[in-house]
Amino acid sequence: MNKQPKYRQVADALRREIDNGTFAPGSRLPSESELQARFDASRNTVRNGLSLLVGEGLVASSQGLGYEVRSHEVFELNASRFENLNFPQNGDAYNTNVTDVGRRPHQTFRVEMLPAPKEVAARLRVEAGTKAVLRFCHRYVDDVPWSTQATYYPGWLIEESPRLAEPGDIEEGTTRYLASRGIEQIGYYDEIATRMPTPEEARLLEMGPGVPVLLWTRTGYSSDRPIRCTVTTFRGDLNRMNYEIGDLGARSEHT
Repeated sequence: MNKQPKYRQVADALRREIDNGTFAPGSRLPSESELQARFDASRNTVRNGLSLLVGEGLVASSQGLGYEVRSHEVFELNASRFENLNFPQNGDAYNTNVTDVGRRPHQTFRVEMLPAPKEVAARLRVEAGTKAVLRFCHRYVDDVPWSTQATYYPGWLIEESPRLAEPGDIEEGTTRYLASRGIEQIGYYDEIATRMPTPEEARLLEMGPGVPVLLWTRTGYSSDRPIRCTVTTFRGDLNRMNYEIGDLGARSEHT
C-alpha cells in the first residue's frame, strides 16, 4: 500500500513521465481538471503535486496557460581551458567556447569604477572599499540567458592597463590583453558553490522557482600578487562544468 500523501503520488507519477519522455521538454502537461480525473484527486491535491515539480525546476506555470515542461539544453564548459592561453582561441574565451560547439554567443557589457566588496577585496589583497574596476557581462547562449560575470580588477592595474576601464569588449580577451602589457596570469584559484538566486539574479537569468545558481569564483594571479577576481553566476539547470587534470590519454573522446 502506498503511504505517500496523494499530492506526492501525483508529483512522482508526472516526474517519471517527464524523465521517460512521455512529456517532452516544451510540452504542456494535462490540465488540472484532467489530472483530477486521472488521479481521482481534489484540485488542491493536484496543485500541490504540480507545485512540487515547479519547485524542482522541472515545470513552469503560466497564468491561464497551465504547466509546461522546462527545456534543459545543457551547455558544458571546460573550466580548465577557459581563459588558458595555451589553448587556441579565436577571440575571448566565452565566444570561443560557445562557437566551438556550434551555438551562438551574445553578451552585453557594463564597466564602472566602484569600491571593492569585502569578499572581493580579501581575494585581491586590498583593503575593503579600495577602488576597483568592475567589468560586468550578461551572457547568452543562443538567445537564452546563460550567465552573468562580474570581474574586479584592483585600481593599481589601470595605469598599466588602461583599456580595462574603457567601456565595451576587449576583443582578444582581458587575460591576453594583460599578458600583452607584461602582466601575465600564471595561475588561478577556483571556488565553486551553489545557492538559490537573489531576485536580481533570477530576473537577469530568467529563472523560475526552484532553480539554483552555480557560483564560480576564479582569482587570477601573476607571479607575485592577485590581479583579478571573477565571479560567474550560472543558471544551475542549464550548465555543467568539467576540468581536465593530469594525463588523460586513456580517456576516450566519447566517454
